[in-house]
Amino acid sequence: MDVRIGLEKKGREKVTKELNQYLANLHVLYTKLHNYHWNVEGKNFFQLHSKLEELYDHTAEEIDEVAERILMLGYKPAASMKEYLAMATLKEAESTSIKGEDIVKDLLEDFTSLILDLRKGIGIAEENNDQVSVDLMVGAISNLEKTAWMLRAYLS
Repeated sequence: MDVRIGLEKKGREKVTKELNQYLANLHVLYTKLHNYHWNVEGKNFFQLHSKLEELYDHTAEEIDEVAERILMLGYKPAASMKEYLAMATLKEAESTSIKGEDIVKDLLEDFTSLILDLRKGIGIAEENNDQVSVDLMVGAISNLEKTAWMLRAYLS
């Protein structure tokens, strides 16, 4: 029996799979946020340009936390664009001019998708008594829900 940090191997593998998918999605999101930051156009340029920078800075921090948790579980985090694109459920965005409202709509879909995926991941972490990963995912959902609320408010 391989037990590390009080968790059995089979459970750590299941949680790691969920965290690696989240990590892959975070990398796609990070790239998309930069893309939108650089290509946003329209009357809300200044507001969105600044907000997008705030979002990609936060996403970079989240990427590091998730990767470190995977390492704590005894596994290697995905670390290539090929792996990220194969695992991610989020889709890349084309590098082209884009209006603020279209950016917000797309990001709202992505944030909602991340919330749903994390809820599934929380269930798997709970089944395997991994409270630290549960805490990480709950914290992520809290931030994502707040941002999704703000994006919906922007669109109303």
